[in-house]
Amino acid sequence: MAAPTSPDAIRDVNTRYHDGAAADYDAKWGIDWGQIGREQVLGKIRKALGGAIPTFGRSLEVGAGTGYFSLHLLMAGVVGEATCTDIAPGMVDVLRGNADRLGLQVDARVADAEALPFEDGSFDLVVGHAVLHHLPDLQQAFSEFFRVLRPGGVVVFAGEPSRYGDRLAGVPKRAATAVAPVWRAAVRASAAPEGLSDGGVENHELEQHVDVHAFVPGDLEVVARDAGFGDIHVRGEELLANWFGWTNRALEATAVPDEVPMAWKQYAFHGYLALQKVDRGLLEGRLPAAVFYNLLVSARRPA
Repeated sequence: MAAPTSPDAIRDVNTRYHDGAAADYDAKWGIDWGQIGREQVLGKIRKALGGAIPTFGRSLEVGAGTGYFSLHLLMAGVVGEATCTDIAPGMVDVLRGNADRLGLQVDARVADAEALPFEDGSFDLVVGHAVLHHLPDLQQAFSEFFRVLRPGGVVVFAGEPSRYGDRLAGVPKRAATAVAPVWRAAVRASAAPEGLSDGGVENHELEQHVDVHAFVPGDLEVVARDAGFGDIHVRGEELLANWFGWTNRALEATAVPDEVPMAWKQYAFHGYLALQKVDRGLLEGRLPAAVFYNLLVSARRPA
């Protein structure tokens, strides 16, 4: 299919893709609902804010997917009441199921980030993970985030691809694709049908069209400032961990998931966590934000 060019077409593609991918989304991305997952979420929030995490009364997660951030923030006691929105009804359904399974109360709704169905000043925190790069009109979205925040409220977004980091990530992805047949033979895994982890071939073909932005840090600073925010900070995270993670994820995507040995999965998971520590201890804060794969942005609505 041709790449969508209009905002409505971009929204349509994102809705259809994420609907189709919702059922297997947590498994595809290895989302953990225990202590490890919670530490991952809290670590990103802490880095985005540049210090200790305060508590928030009411939070809104935009593009919440299956609830990874909000549900962990609820379990950690960081937020008191959580509202979640996503443009894809399938994601909202899975989110509600995850909340029920974890015994959590959450207000989950289908909504467009650029037209939020909430009154002015409704929330203390607006948060999102890996969502801004899907939105066709970032300025309108940030205007909505500003509107629904109370004065003094905070916006935090993590997991946004940097333009340079995204290009760097293409290297391990291409390398993994080239050696995937040899890897599958070594681990004795069969080749997966195309699009297995994305809900089928037709849905898989949509994936290449859902990302519409990769950012330099200044992009996020400008859009936040133009919306009226102050106290804006953009930081980078994950370089070595990203290369390692994308290599392994690209390999695993070519195999039938149930045939990938547990020993390999443990190696990939714990190796990624170990390299996160290296990134955090040696590279983050020393290298420019633009070279990292993920960008984190925080800002505050002036009081």
